[in-house]
Amino acid sequence: MKKTTFLRWFKPVLVLSFTYFFAFGATAQNYYPADVGNTWVLESVDGEEQSTYTLEGPETIDGEERILLKIRNEELSTGEVDTDTYFLTVGAEAIELHKTIFELKEPPAIVTAEFPTPVTFFPLQLELGDTWQIAGDAEVKVEILPNSIRGESVTDFEVVGFEEVVTPAGTFQNCAKVQIDLNFTAGGFLNLDSNTHQWFAPDIGPIQYENSDGLLFGLVSSNLLTEPAEPDTPEEDTTTEPAAAEDAMPEPAPEEDTVTEQPSEEETTPEPLPYDVTGDGAVNILDLTFVASRFGKSDADADVTGDGVVNILDLVLITQNFSN
Repeated sequence: MKKTTFLRWFKPVLVLSFTYFFAFGATAQNYYPADVGNTWVLESVDGEEQSTYTLEGPETIDGEERILLKIRNEELSTGEVDTDTYFLTVGAEAIELHKTIFELKEPPAIVTAEFPTPVTFFPLQLELGDTWQIAGDAEVKVEILPNSIRGESVTDFEVVGFEEVVTPAGTFQNCAKVQIDLNFTAGGFLNLDSNTHQWFAPDIGPIQYENSDGLLFGLVSSNLLTEPAEPDTPEEDTTTEPAAAEDAMPEPAPEEDTVTEQPSEEETTPEPLPYDVTGDGAVNILDLTFVASRFGKSDADADVTGDGVVNILDLVLITQNFSN
C-alpha cells in the first residue's frame, strides 16, 4: 500500500479514519443513505487496494440499538486484510459515534475507542462552508508490547465545494467535497498531521477519497446504483474474407546479434539498513519483535536510540523505518 507501515499502525487511532469513506444523512439532498444492507466498494486508481464497507444491524448493545458500519480494507496483491467497526446512532441533527473496534495485522493489535458522551460523526445536512470538529482519544493494545499506548486527536472538517466526479462506476454531479485536517499526538513524543478529502454524491453516498499521499480511491460498485453503465465497445466488422496462404505465414525474424551483459564493475555490496537489528537485510516485524522482547533492558543490540535503555522510542524508530 502507499501508506507507511507506521501510519497503518496508528490509522485506527486517528479519529479522521472514523469517517473514512463514509457518512449518513436524512435530508432532501441525501448524501448519506443510511439503510442497513447498503454496500460500497472503492478501489485505488493503481489497482492495489480495495475497501468494502457495509451497514449492518441494528444490534442491541448495553440496552441500546446501534448501527454497525464495517469497513474491510484489502491489499489485493497480498490478500492482507484489516477490518474497522463503528457503532453509530442517528440523532435529530447528526449521526453520533459511540464506539470503535479495530483489528490490525501488522503488528497484531486491537484498537478500542469509546465515547460515553457520543460525538458527532457527521451532520445530517451539508452546505458549502460548513465546519465541525471531532476530538477524542483511543487505546492501542499491541500484542508484543507490555503496555497499551494512548493517543489524542483533533480532526477539523469543512465542506469546501460541490463538484462533478468521474469514477469507474460512473459520473456523479453535485458531489460534496469535504476537507479533513487531523493532528494526532501520543506519549509526548509523537505528532502527526494529515490532510485528506472525501466526496459524497446525492442519494449514493461515498464515491471518491484522496488520502494524504494524493492516492485516489473511486467507487466501483454499490447496491445504490440503479443501472451500471455499459462500457463502450467498438462495432465489429462481420464481413470477413479468406486470407491468402502467403499472408498466413509470418515473415522470418531477422537474425540479431546477441550481446551478453557483463556485470558492472561499479556494483558493490549494499550497505546494511539502519535499524535492521536482526541483520536479515530488511527492517520488518522481526526487528520490532526483537526489540520488544528486550523492552526495559540495557541491551546495545536492541537500543537503537543509544540512550542506554530499550523503550518505546526504540520501537517507534523501528516501525517508522519498516522497509517498503
